[in-house]
Amino acid sequence: MQAFRIVFSIIYVLVCIGLIATVLLQSGKSVGLGAISGGAEVFFGKKKGIDDKLAKFTEILAVAFLGLSILMMVVLK
Repeated sequence: MQAFRIVFSIIYVLVCIGLIATVLLQSGKSVGLGAISGGAEVFFGKKKGIDDKLAKFTEILAVAFLGLSILMMVVLK
């Protein structure tokens, strides 16, 4: 039982760090509101592809975080 606790804890910490990193890497919703950034989008284009991938990866990590939290609460109490 102690081995399961260690394995679940390591996986849980990795998922937590991954979730924090993906949330922090996403661009904010107010990125295009400024005059300077709005003008830059005309010349350089939008970075929509990477934001969509980060949003999907954040959803996956959030579900994994929730599932591991419930699993650890039930199994390792």
